[in-house]
Amino acid sequence: MTDPASWPHESASLADYGEDCVKQWNNVSLRYRVPLRGFFSKRVKDSAEVEDLTQEVFLHLIRRARGGPIEHVEQYVFQVAANTLRDWGRRRRARNQEAHESFDAEIHQPATDISPERVLLGKEEIKLVSAVLRALPERTRDVFVLRVLEKKKYAEIAVMMAISVRAAEKHMAKALAQLGGIMGKAQDRD
Repeated sequence: MTDPASWPHESASLADYGEDCVKQWNNVSLRYRVPLRGFFSKRVKDSAEVEDLTQEVFLHLIRRARGGPIEHVEQYVFQVAANTLRDWGRRRRARNQEAHESFDAEIHQPATDISPERVLLGKEEIKLVSAVLRALPERTRDVFVLRVLEKKKYAEIAVMMAISVRAAEKHMAKALAQLGGIMGKAQDRD
């Protein structure tokens, strides 16, 4: 009965499902929930998505019923289901949902746990690097910042600072030597 060709073409209205709104919606839900799930499960793999789509159809029907009576309920229900499925597909494509990987704690666990001690050592190293950079001559520090942090090429740095490319390279080498020396000493202490 989930195949659209096998659906009966009854011309029942919403009023035919009960005397008041509560009974009407309960009866519509009882009558169409299983066929709607079947309709969606043939087209959608995830059972949670099937349930969400089914609920979305009922939500649409309730909103629509506020505007007046629904005639030909069965045809209307499955037309809404088809439109809901089409909208769902568009949203998935727009959000590139197929490329999404769900979070799995076992798979996405960091390779190593970062201990409080490691965090403290990292903070100390950052302070050390900052101190070394502040102690560098201004031009050397500027070359380092432009090259490392702003990803500028030596030719761009040379033009910006009105120095030669070779001078920019020497300033960078000087900054790296200072940082390397201090970092080497820090690692020797550990």
